[in-house]
Amino acid sequence: MLKTLLKKTLAASLALMLSVAFSHATVKTEMGLSESLAGKSETYRLQVPVEKDLATTEIRLIVPDGVKISRFIPVPGWVRTVEKDANGRITAVVWKGNLEPMEFQRFFFSATNPADAGTLAWKVYQTYSDGTVVAWDDSSADTPASKTTLK
Repeated sequence: MLKTLLKKTLAASLALMLSVAFSHATVKTEMGLSESLAGKSETYRLQVPVEKDLATTEIRLIVPDGVKISRFIPVPGWVRTVEKDANGRITAVVWKGNLEPMEFQRFFFSATNPADAGTLAWKVYQTYSDGTVVAWDDSSADTPASKTTLK
């Protein structure tokens, strides 16, 4: 009986963790971690789920200060553009395409982390086919920005 209860508790915990993991736009390392090393080159993945009964048509990622993006993995069906500052550093990335309800997409990119330890806040703006935008930027408790801890 204890074994069955333990299995049920573990299954419920896993389901909760997965629902949280897929419940908003997140930036993690390629291995799915929320931490990395300061000054290290890293492959990151932006994962965006569709949470409405409408398609997502645009995703805009604001690149945290000090992060230097160098490369992208192309995503079939999506067009990528970048915004740069006066020094040529990529400050934002915009992907335009179509992501239907009940789907999610991962966008991979290589970057070099800032030299100092701290926390990176990845702000993501998800636009739906009706023009509404969900701002994953800490503007409310329901729409947190994804964070990466640099050690």
